[in-house]
Amino acid sequence: MTSLNTHALEASSAETLAPIFKASGDPLRLEILRVLRRDTFGVLELSQLFDMRQSGMSHHLKVMHKAGLLESQREGNAIFYRRPLHLDSVKLADQAIRQIFETVDRIPLPTELAEKIEAIRAQRAEQSQAFFSRHSAQFREQQELIAAFDLYADPTAELIRKRVSQQNWQSVLEIGPGEGGFLPVLSELFEHTVGLDNSKDMLAKATRTCIESRLNNVDLIEGVTDTILASGDAFDLIVANMVLHHVPSPADIFLDAAALMNNSGCFIISDLCSHDQDWAKENCGDLWLGFEPEELTAWAADAGLNAGEQLFIGLRNGFQIQVREFWKTTKRA
Repeated sequence: MTSLNTHALEASSAETLAPIFKASGDPLRLEILRVLRRDTFGVLELSQLFDMRQSGMSHHLKVMHKAGLLESQREGNAIFYRRPLHLDSVKLADQAIRQIFETVDRIPLPTELAEKIEAIRAQRAEQSQAFFSRHSAQFREQQELIAAFDLYADPTAELIRKRVSQQNWQSVLEIGPGEGGFLPVLSELFEHTVGLDNSKDMLAKATRTCIESRLNNVDLIEGVTDTILASGDAFDLIVANMVLHHVPSPADIFLDAAALMNNSGCFIISDLCSHDQDWAKENCGDLWLGFEPEELTAWAADAGLNAGEQLFIGLRNGFQIQVREFWKTTKRA
């Protein structure tokens, strides 16, 4: 390569990197990147977190988005921001962005900021709980506006049966069992089954399911994953059927699942792929309009889990369901 070509390449590289470092060269923007390590926040939420006007926050976010430091996603009428899902290991710009993230992540969150984040998550959780409290009598009908129970329960059950035949599993935790429709499957396959839900109304329905189906090896617990973590229990399998899009911080569920699983345990999820049908928020209590498969994979990797088998199911109404498995320590085919 001639010296002229080398100089041109260096100039091009500098021009590529300059906007990235310029966009990140601000303490507030670095704090925003830190906050978005695992979470996705809307413009209004970020304005609340950093006590600034929404217009000012929007300006910062647009600059960071243009530089490739953030990605936007539409959730109904609101715009949310997250870190990029796809960073190329070869591109110089993406290498720089990844290095910025790794450096920022070493900075501990200030206590006050962490408390504000928890407050926003609590607001989201209250929104979800309020919906299920109002519509518990129509739970199945509301959910089936998106997908009939069997469409995701059957392939999930088939995958679990396949894994049970290969493993010496004895205990399972289902996060968000709802009416308890999936508990008979788990009760049959496992010696000990636990159902965890933060809705009293849903737990009451799940209790009736257990009584009617004579499921004597099922314990139902009111609370969230922190409740189980505090008890010190561990499980061979954790299941979350169509739950993540109701959860205030989906990425944290992966961290909690990893902490709650025995070594070589598995976390199996069925949930919606990303979509733009925002009526689901009002009619089905959804907090999130589905997820990109890469989002789940990234959250799992961050929690030390390895992606395994995956299945995608297209529905006539335009929705798509993903059934995924994530393993602790050992990767499975």
